[in-house]
Amino acid sequence: MSSTQPVPETRLMADDELSADDAWQTLRRHGGWHLLRDAFVRFRYGDGFSHARALGLQLCLAVVPFLIALTGLITDLGVRKGGQVLAETVVAITPGASADLVTELLGNREHGEDAGDLALVLGLITGLIALTSTMAQIERGANRIYGVERDRPAHWKYLRAAVLAVCAGLPALLGFLMLAAGGPMGAAVQHNYAWGPVAKDIWNVVRWPTSLALTVFAVAVLFRHAPRRRQPGLSWLLFGAGISTVLWWLASVLLAAYVRFSDAFGQTYGALTGVMALLLWANLTGIALFGGLAFAAQLEGLRIGVREPAQPDLWEPEAQRDPEYDTGEMTAL
Repeated sequence: MSSTQPVPETRLMADDELSADDAWQTLRRHGGWHLLRDAFVRFRYGDGFSHARALGLQLCLAVVPFLIALTGLITDLGVRKGGQVLAETVVAITPGASADLVTELLGNREHGEDAGDLALVLGLITGLIALTSTMAQIERGANRIYGVERDRPAHWKYLRAAVLAVCAGLPALLGFLMLAAGGPMGAAVQHNYAWGPVAKDIWNVVRWPTSLALTVFAVAVLFRHAPRRRQPGLSWLLFGAGISTVLWWLASVLLAAYVRFSDAFGQTYGALTGVMALLLWANLTGIALFGGLAFAAQLEGLRIGVREPAQPDLWEPEAQRDPEYDTGEMTAL
């Protein structure tokens, strides 16, 4: 359930009235801290935390099949350099005690190429289906944050979600891989293909802005096309998309540092360290995404005169109710 104040569609405003310049003027006029506070209220009363948890689960269900497909690809490539690069990269980004288990799985090629082909095909198909469900969950959370009570009809909802899975979900996953695995991948390529130090340095510099660009693009596309309403232009939505990207990068880096340098995390979860890290990262990803979306919704609401982020609370404690009302209610019962 959502009790956010609905943000009316801005059909009567021209594009230049909902541009990045106008968004900046609105932000300066109302104040950044005030807007952040109201955005958090909209996020909370739009059940943002619940939708973030649901999105995190769907995201894990999408990431795991893609990892299975990656394992199948490594099996197909075998001992060739391409397979070694992927295997070394996966082992390098696997946290804690999970690394030994992953190494054993990647090194077990007794089933041959047939098993690798099966894992690759099934992993890709299952991953795309799960990623489609992830995009559908984003629509549901976005609708509640904007005050839209119902999602699109099922066939249109999941058809749009499938398109968004390809146009936004895959670029987002690629951006995450470049952020989390870019360094180990560069080291593995240098080790197997004899890259020079200059090429490795160039890669380590280029991967950061590329990951940022892919993430901002994916988030902006989701903000533009996921909610069941007419959204403003991308330039207006870039403010919320930027906040989501910053929160996501910060959460990803801090979580990676904590898992890597904290012995307690690995000792607590053992072989499940990688799974628990994935669950935490997916939940934080959902919070960052819906948090930025709440900011964009509240910014648009302020622009068109909707100042309150949530509907008024109509519940009153029993001691403050009208006695005549209580008596009448009991008589009716």
